Amino acid sequence: MTLTIWVDDWQMQCCGESFTPGDVVSWRLLEVDPEDYADRVGSDRAAGIDFCEEHHGPGDEHAPTRLRVLAITEVHCRYGVAPGSTSNVRRPVPGTTEAVPVREADGWAATRPGVEFAGYLVTALRVRG
Repeated sequence: MTLTIWVDDWQMQCCGESFTPGDVVSWRLLEVDPEDYADRVGSDRAAGIDFCEEHHGPGDEHAPTRLRVLAITEVHCRYGVAPGSTSNVRRPVPGTTEAVPVREADGWAATRPGVEFAGYLVTALRVRG
């Protein structure tokens, strides 16, 4: 059974190791509420997210899971301050997602007009041993 894993851009930029389809990686996985990702990836894609990869904080108590990477998709979206907000916190703007299949994930992405790089959706299989 394949898994879909969200990998934040900042997690990779901080201390992630680049990977490509076919690579075996060892990641700490946390179960997620797919709705937490709906603004970034759209509701349909979010419904398919099984886990997120975590380098920091929560997840340290979880043993790493070995996975074979099958496919990598960069996710880009627009960020903005919500209308009527009293703070300057920028959030993903629903409906602005651009998904770009790529052959390598290194935490950085080419600039795309009108959107910002948010992270990766990774399709993978568990590897025994």
